[in-house]
Amino acid sequence: MALLGRRDGRNFGYGRQLSYAGPQALKDMFGGGHYGTVKAHSDRWQAFVKWCRSEQGPGINDARQIDRKVLADYAAYLRDVVGRGDLAVSTAQNRLSSVNRTMAALRGDQYVRLPSPSKALGMQRTGVRQSVPQGQDREQIEQIVDVLCSRGQRRGAAIVLLARATGMRLREGILADLPRLRREAKDLGRINIQDGTKGGRAGASAPRWLVVDEHVRDALGFAWKVSPAGSRNLIGPSESYRSVLQEIVRPLREILHAHNLKGFHELRAAYACERYEKITKHHAPINGGKCCQVDRCLDREARRQISYELGHGRIDVVAAYIGGRR
Repeated sequence: MALLGRRDGRNFGYGRQLSYAGPQALKDMFGGGHYGTVKAHSDRWQAFVKWCRSEQGPGINDARQIDRKVLADYAAYLRDVVGRGDLAVSTAQNRLSSVNRTMAALRGDQYVRLPSPSKALGMQRTGVRQSVPQGQDREQIEQIVDVLCSRGQRRGAAIVLLARATGMRLREGILADLPRLRREAKDLGRINIQDGTKGGRAGASAPRWLVVDEHVRDALGFAWKVSPAGSRNLIGPSESYRSVLQEIVRPLREILHAHNLKGFHELRAAYACERYEKITKHHAPINGGKCCQVDRCLDREARRQISYELGHGRIDVVAAYIGGRR
């Protein structure tokens, strides 16, 4: 519920501070769940609030004063920042989308929003990777794992190993059913990623089988070894997914950054590049490979397979991991 029980007060009843009101409204909208989504929208909302209070912004602290012109001015500001090279197009679009979502949560309607963040920016995100993925060098991963273990972050090390070996998302690595996966690896020589998947892609209707190699076996074995007693995954019986994010993943990210690894998406991209090379016998396009010029059908088949293994429904998404067709 809104803090004051109504939407006609300051910040639509969510308190006196714009920075506080947005996250509270989002928590109400999502019913106290979807912690990661609420956190992402809240962080982007804070960037908007900072702009509102800046010299370039309108100097407001009440969401009731935010109208479509304010949002259009914010889009223009972001467009300038992108133009200077200080912000990615995708980040700017995400910020506008989060402002839309937060305003809807505050107001209870869709009246004040930007219908199309991309049109408001006048820019389209390419969806094609432009930089070589970090984490392709397995020695770098081993060094990171050693550092994590030396600091008592063994579950964090397990998440890193699972992401690099299987291309799992962060949530998938944390929630992976380790006994089942180890049994499948032993009996079938392949594993089916089903837990923590995105967009409801789980169960018999959405199988996601991966071939097991030594790296997958080692990652599963290590994860099971460090799994809390009484648990089938990396969350202890007395813990929640949210607490693992706060107590394990947050400090883990800091260590990854210190070792030149931007995040878990880079590990998925490294996995995708490795799989592309195994399937085509060519380097991934982002690594200088020319398979798409030599055998376009083989390139397409590799992208289709990698899309399936990463849990996506479209092969064009793979360009964000391995690069486009050149």
